[in-house]
Amino acid sequence: MDKSDSVGVLDKYFDNVDFFTEFERFDRHVEKLRRLGPERKIDYVSICSPNYLHDAHIRFALRADADAICEKPLMLNPWNCDAMAELENIFGRKVYNILQLRVHPAILELKKKIEQEKNNRKYAIDLTYITSRGNWYFYSWKGDISKSGGVATNIGIHFFDMLLWIFGSVQKTEVHYADHKKTGGCLELEKATVRWFLSLDKNDLPEECRKSDKPTYRSITMNDKEIEFSDGFADLHTVVYQDILNGKGYGMDAAKPSIELAYDIRHATPTGIVNREYHPLLARSLKK
Repeated sequence: MDKSDSVGVLDKYFDNVDFFTEFERFDRHVEKLRRLGPERKIDYVSICSPNYLHDAHIRFALRADADAICEKPLMLNPWNCDAMAELENIFGRKVYNILQLRVHPAILELKKKIEQEKNNRKYAIDLTYITSRGNWYFYSWKGDISKSGGVATNIGIHFFDMLLWIFGSVQKTEVHYADHKKTGGCLELEKATVRWFLSLDKNDLPEECRKSDKPTYRSITMNDKEIEFSDGFADLHTVVYQDILNGKGYGMDAAKPSIELAYDIRHATPTGIVNREYHPLLARSLKK
């Protein structure tokens, strides 16, 4: 089911497939298959819709007696996770989230390293993610914070999940700046202090990226040393889907902490750059 009918790519994989551009007709078809019995019903519903529709589409999957596989963020509001967990129990189905950074080789290696080190001091982390977007972004649902959750949720939640997964739960969070294009702040986690900066503004890209026409810049430093993870993104979704089909995968409990953090960031009052914990690229960006 896709509201856009420009999906000729389907024929590259299978030409005998039911296709719908209207959700109501899709709903009717799925219900018919469910009534035809276990061999005909749908097993998984893969959800790649706008963020604000995830909750409704997950509920649809559970009512259809299917497991839901949903792109980030699973929900915009943390209390919806609790309600969805109840529905999982009622319908006896599972909700999976695509937390692809958890299967990235470099991130797995970092998690192993942190677990093995006996370090009582907190690690100093700088997280930077800049991915340039044109004006279309801000006129689409992605530019509406009530529908996308804003910059921190829409482009940052994978990184927040990764940080919480490796360095532990949130002890304190500050937002130093936030607008429709960029945001930055500081996190105190159990094992790390994190300065973070997220931006959709191409003017924030480092000079070397602009000279080589690279639209995206990702960087994580730990104690001033770069953690190389720029490559290896191509097949992460495939790995996550395979894990789910093999009976593994990440569910509601795994997804909720980053949803809570993104919600708190979205509703925080920015403090401005008032102390040494601000991200240096955020400071540079605001001086332009």
